[in-house]
Amino acid sequence: MSTKRCYLCLFLLIAIQVPMLGQNRIQPELFDVPEIKSSWDDLTDGIETLEDWQKRRALLKQRYLELLRDQHKPEKPELDLLVHETVEVDGLYNRQLISYQVESDERAHAYLGIPLDLSDKAPAVVALHGTYPNGKMRAAGLVDNPDKAYLDHLCRRGYVVIAPEHFVSGHRLPEEGPYETGRFYEKHPEWTAVGKFTYEHSIAIDVLETLDFVDSQNLGALGHSLGGHGTFFLAAYDDRIKAAASNCAASFFRHNPKVAGWSRDRWYIYFKPIREGLLRGEMPPIDFHEIISLIAPRAFMDLAGLNDGPTGTQRQRVLMLMKVMEIYELEGSPENFSFYIHGRGHTVAHESRSLMYGFMDAHLKPPEATATKLVEE
Repeated sequence: MSTKRCYLCLFLLIAIQVPMLGQNRIQPELFDVPEIKSSWDDLTDGIETLEDWQKRRALLKQRYLELLRDQHKPEKPELDLLVHETVEVDGLYNRQLISYQVESDERAHAYLGIPLDLSDKAPAVVALHGTYPNGKMRAAGLVDNPDKAYLDHLCRRGYVVIAPEHFVSGHRLPEEGPYETGRFYEKHPEWTAVGKFTYEHSIAIDVLETLDFVDSQNLGALGHSLGGHGTFFLAAYDDRIKAAASNCAASFFRHNPKVAGWSRDRWYIYFKPIREGLLRGEMPPIDFHEIISLIAPRAFMDLAGLNDGPTGTQRQRVLMLMKVMEIYELEGSPENFSFYIHGRGHTVAHESRSLMYGFMDAHLKPPEATATKLVEE
């Protein structure tokens, strides 16, 4: 046999065998995909159909409102909206300092950003600040870290933005210092701080709905840290939020070595009524995966650092969010849920801001605003 014929036979043998070897390597039935089990599975235990979930959802909403002690909120007053100042920023938007009633004897202040070139009703976002004494000023880009200037960033993207003050900050700093909730609990001993700020943030939505240049069908919310969990607390509470993005929200109840911090005995007390139970090792009847699931099928994005908080705690967040995704799949809206896990700690880094703002664009603006197109030659 000639050398050429030997090479030809070898080539044919390889040509026959290589696809077979490749085919064996990619056959999915050759690999077992282990089912991932976690303590977060209780979200969907016994849930087979959408009707099953809707019944469970109603129960979870009831538990959530009880966690907030929502039944103890005051009667909602008239807004009595006032504009205290207006400043034009870079020829792009007006920034107004406004105030409105949140209780019959209490007014909240906020910054309101309004783009100047609006030709139609615009989508609007509630931008929630973190634990900072003048948080609404930071959200407006006037002090501290410009990474957290959500109002400025979003107004430049065409959004109307309201950045309300947290009720123990800004114009309402307690005499004892920022974020001291003692006086609040003296006034409302049966309510909770989370119930209070969630209720007030819902009133900020009322403010947006009074503005004739706001598209009330396209309202969003986002925030970082205290504003991060404030975002999903709000979106779970108020169905008017169409899209929400929560950045570096705090750890949940379970798998949290510092869980008592949710009901500490000093300074900022989130949920005062659950303290005795937590000290006995009793978890509340609802946890964060169940609260977040109340947002479905509306759009929600969670962003978090694996190295944010007690070692290993945030790794549980991945398992938690995977279970929340099952609810979105059950609702037929998996495209409305996403999460981003990183190693940048407790930050609002460039990529996190880009994802949050892009998420708002995708869900609150018309399709043509985010559509791509081919290059014209």
